[in-house]
Amino acid sequence: MASVDSPVIFKEFCPLYYLLNAIPTKVQKGFRSIVVYLTALDTNEDYIAVGSSIGMLYLYCRHFNQMKKYNFEGKCESITFVKLLSCFDDLVAVGTASGRVAVFQLVSSLPGRNKQLRRFDVAGIHKSSITALAWSPNGMKLFSGDDKGKIVYSALDLDQGICNSSLVLEEPSSIVQLDYNQKVLLVSSLQRTLLFYTEEKSVKQVGTQPRK
Repeated sequence: MASVDSPVIFKEFCPLYYLLNAIPTKVQKGFRSIVVYLTALDTNEDYIAVGSSIGMLYLYCRHFNQMKKYNFEGKCESITFVKLLSCFDDLVAVGTASGRVAVFQLVSSLPGRNKQLRRFDVAGIHKSSITALAWSPNGMKLFSGDDKGKIVYSALDLDQGICNSSLVLEEPSSIVQLDYNQKVLLVSSLQRTLLFYTEEKSVKQVGTQPRK
């Protein structure tokens, strides 16, 4: 006799007021009061990362119930994408509306881990809004895509504090999703999905028809 699947139970969870209450709804800029909008989100077992319209990244530590803030120097612009990674060190990549990309290497209280906050910048390749970010599992590679179809590969040397970036692919439409595993980058744009083999620098399209 075939087993009967247990019914699916939907649960409704309450808003995270402890998180939302730690983020201001307005900030003062000179004589102006500016409304703060939440524009990007990523989570893992350790952190909840929230990007905002004022260029501030709010990072909530789930173990210590602490909220920390990180920002870009200079112009305050909307954060469009955030991507967390937990490997030997905790990393968060942030992209903005003008194409700026930064990586924050977070401080850890664990022995042998990073003891000083460090920031790496992906310099000057993207010129438009960041729409996707993807890490390699070890945190040594970061891929970023923008709404003009550019995909940039950044090699990070966390020990030496070095970030080298280069343009690896350019699509005719906006990038909507990136995922990386085993030397293969999955790329989805508004028009198509493809596999980019990073060692051979070759492209294989998924399917034959353009996306409508």
